[in-house]
Amino acid sequence: MPDLTIRPTAKFLKAGTIVAGVVFLALEALYFVFLQGQATPILLVLPPLILIWPGVRWLRRRYTLATVSGDRLRYEVGLASKSTRTIHLSKLQDVRVDQRLMQRIFGIGDISLETSGETSRLTIRNIDRPQDIADQLLTLGGHDDKVVTHSS
Repeated sequence: MPDLTIRPTAKFLKAGTIVAGVVFLALEALYFVFLQGQATPILLVLPPLILIWPGVRWLRRRYTLATVSGDRLRYEVGLASKSTRTIHLSKLQDVRVDQRLMQRIFGIGDISLETSGETSRLTIRNIDRPQDIADQLLTLGGHDDKVVTHSS
């Protein structure tokens, strides 16, 4: 069976990039149509700064990854400094799916994993098809229990 790769969704990132692009173009049009020749430094710096937000979000998404390989789930996050957590699926005790209203509308959610012997949960935020992923994790871990789903 091939490895299962879980990443945060790109749905909000795509929408945010489109909005940032529209604002960027509107500011450029404002400058060239109405303010040409009256340039202030803030008007020249503001449009590129607006594009930083989707860039940072893209980097955060790019460097957050959960991979299921064999009987282990490896969760890695970070660009300059990296944090890795490995969970044995056989020790998986509880898988919880949480979806806020906006997440439900877009079909995404958060998955929280709890293992035996651990005091903290691992939460993977904003993933597509969270219930399907939770069911797959339980199946791979050898559990046929129901997944707890909560909506806020």
